[in-house]
This record gives sequence, C-alpha cells and structure tokens, in this order.
Amino acid sequence: MMQNFSQNPQLTHLDSQGEARMVDVSAKEPTRRHAVAAAQVRMSAATLEAIQTGNAPKGDVLATARIAGIMAAKQTSQLIPLCHPLPISKVEVSLTPDSHLPGYQIRAEVITKAETGVEMEALTAVSVAALTLYDMAKALEKGMVIESIRLVSKTGGKSGDYLREEDKSSSAYTGES
Repeated sequence: MMQNFSQNPQLTHLDSQGEARMVDVSAKEPTRRHAVAAAQVRMSAATLEAIQTGNAPKGDVLATARIAGIMAAKQTSQLIPLCHPLPISKVEVSLTPDSHLPGYQIRAEVITKAETGVEMEALTAVSVAALTLYDMAKALEKGMVIESIRLVSKTGGKSGDYLREEDKSSSAYTGES
C-alpha cells in the first residue's frame, strides 16, 4: 500500500510519493533574513599560542579560515542538496581565541533579502571555517576537536524569530550589525 505523503504538511521536502524535492518558494514575498551560527575548535594551549603568534606552518590560519567560511556560505546550495541558491547580502565570520577552551569560538552572521532563510548558510560558514582552521593547524596538532556547531539565532520568515536558549544572555551572538 502506497502512503500518501502530501497529506502531512510538516513534510515540506517530500512529494506525494515520499520522494525528496525542493520546496517551491516562488509565491513567497522576499523579506530580510538574518541568521547567526556558532562553533568551537578545542586545541592545546600550545597550538592556540602558535596560531595567535603567527607560527603555524601553513601561514595565516585565521584569515584563511575566515575567507573559507565566507566562501562556503555563498556555496551552500551547491553543498546541501535541497537548499535554494540565495542572493547573500552579507557574510561575516569571526574567530575569537578562547583560553578557557583552549581554542577558538567561531561565529558567522549571514543576511539576505529572499523568500527563504539563511540558517544553512550560517551553519555551513562556521563548519567550513572550523574545518579550515583544523586543516591549517593539523601539523601542530591532530587531536583538535570541532564541536558545538549550532544555530544561535534567526530572524525573518513565516516561522518567526529564534534565539537559542543558552545564548540569550550573550548579546555578542544576537546583535545585528
């Protein structure tokens, strides 16, 4: 017996036969969409110091990771099968040293005016920035850990605004620029 998937409105990416499809957003009005994502890379204090002082064998770890994150956000629809290509208005990626980890806190902010949101673009940006940081510093330490990739906040769209509960006290992650 064939199940009729079109009767379940929560399954937006499945057609009536249960096959994956890209959602048609053509009837939606473009609105301003904003998303912030975060991740962290944990490493030894020695590796953190080497990156901070510019003594990594491959060169400027942070600049390379920042550019990689920006590029990744712009290519998200080519990486995630059902994502829509979007006109990205802004991508900002920051890597902040955190001696308590030790390691880096990574943050990406993405803005567009479109029919759908940029959460996946922000998540892709922090993920690729973290992977690039790892690649650039793996000669120093192979045991680095990429962790806590998460959506921090998003605004715009039918589903409304979202602010991750544990990040509500951190205005650094929620302020729009």
